Amino acid sequence: MTSPRWQRFLGTSVAGMAVAAVVVGLGAGLGAVVFRELIFLVTRLVTGTTDYAATPGAPLPWWPEIGRWFLVAAPVVGGLIYGPLVYRYAREARGHGVPEVMLAVAENDGRIRPRVAVVKSLASALTIGTGGSVGREGPIVQIGSAIGSSLGQWMRMPTSRLRLLVACGAGGGISATFNAPISGVFFALEIILLDFTMLSFVVVVTASAVANLVARGFEGSSTFLKLPPFSVDSFAQFGLFALVGLVGALVGVLFTRTLYGLEDLADAVWKGPEWLRPAVGGVLVGLVLVALPEMYGVGYPVLQAGVAGQYALGFLLLLLVGKLIATSLTLAIGGSGGIFAPSLFLGAMTGTALGLGFAAVAPGVAGPAGAYGLVGMAAVLAGATRAPITAVVIVAEITGEWSLIVPLMIAVALATALSRLVSRETIYTMKLSRRGIRLIPPGAREWRPFGPGEVLELPEGRCLVRLPVPDDRWSPPPAFARLDGGADDARVLLTGPADALDALAASLDRDDAR
Repeated sequence: MTSPRWQRFLGTSVAGMAVAAVVVGLGAGLGAVVFRELIFLVTRLVTGTTDYAATPGAPLPWWPEIGRWFLVAAPVVGGLIYGPLVYRYAREARGHGVPEVMLAVAENDGRIRPRVAVVKSLASALTIGTGGSVGREGPIVQIGSAIGSSLGQWMRMPTSRLRLLVACGAGGGISATFNAPISGVFFALEIILLDFTMLSFVVVVTASAVANLVARGFEGSSTFLKLPPFSVDSFAQFGLFALVGLVGALVGVLFTRTLYGLEDLADAVWKGPEWLRPAVGGVLVGLVLVALPEMYGVGYPVLQAGVAGQYALGFLLLLLVGKLIATSLTLAIGGSGGIFAPSLFLGAMTGTALGLGFAAVAPGVAGPAGAYGLVGMAAVLAGATRAPITAVVIVAEITGEWSLIVPLMIAVALATALSRLVSRETIYTMKLSRRGIRLIPPGAREWRPFGPGEVLELPEGRCLVRLPVPDDRWSPPPAFARLDGGADDARVLLTGPADALDALAASLDRDDAR
């Protein structure tokens, strides 16, 4: 609990908000490092290596006779542990996490239970470490957001600033996980807040930078993915990059529909207790891993090998279909993990396969297939999430391939537009809309009904010019409305955020008491 003086400092001043953002950035950065080490620990305990996808199909060092058949048991054992954990302590930790954070910001005043950070860390580490074909970015977004929300609730911060701390945690998590501070900022603004103000920009940048510095202190400052350098050698290639964008949009939409289609199928088939569902469904995940061990865990080594040109066209398409099924199945049975990395994986396989096709048809024009794989990563991500700025920046940041920024922009713009034409929902909003929840877009927020405490009736005789105004110049000005019910009933209402009106009402009471 904080003192009233600290509450005023943190709740009303930009400096106070910046201090809080630094603390959240520290927490998100450390959370990302700890979460990564948890995944490595579980993976090593199960497979004998920290990333089984780097040596897919390798037998257990202590039991080589069993071959790769241990992959059937691994997801089952993991499900037996994280299934009851999630069901008992934090059911919102199931799935990919980002929709729950979006909902907390838009509808729940930024409130996330503190236990979510712990449960999500353990459940996702167990899911990924025992073979679940999901990413760690969605979980760290939820973990970082829970850290930000918990800190804000402990400091009793106003609702508007509590939401900002949630976004700080989300952006810091992305920044620390990918070594991509700019991407963390745009992810928080574009996906979590669905809005952009000067204050939100300043605090999210602060948190993202701090989280990135923390992660660099533990993991170094090299680019997240190490790929050969690519360049555009012919003007005609821009047309091919545009085609990658269009195909990437369709793959992103297909990913979304496959994910929720398998989830519907699992809901219809499974009649047992929910806590047991991940273990039973883990058998199916294990069979996929036996057939295609490259699907184990996050799969970044496989992604890098594909873009670097180590796989033939047929195997790239097999990996594409395998990832589509493995990720959707992992989440459909109740696994905990993100869709960010799978989207990048699908895009890399799609783009590289198209690049090989272009090279076969127009060998003197197409250029290296890996360049199309890199652009495909951004295109599929944009097609699935419809977050174009994040998609462009994150691929450039994690690969260091800024020379392809224009092809990335072209492909992502087309992917975003086509995705919007084909599907109303994104891979994040569809999870909410299926529960009857529709987030209000920023441009429509002023038309929503006023909630409790969001309308303040001014005392009779109060001059509007003399109203106390919060010294927070970063917030939008309040709105006034005069309701005239006749000569004997003229009222003036002040509308705005509930926490701001509470402060104004308290100030008016103090003035009247004098």
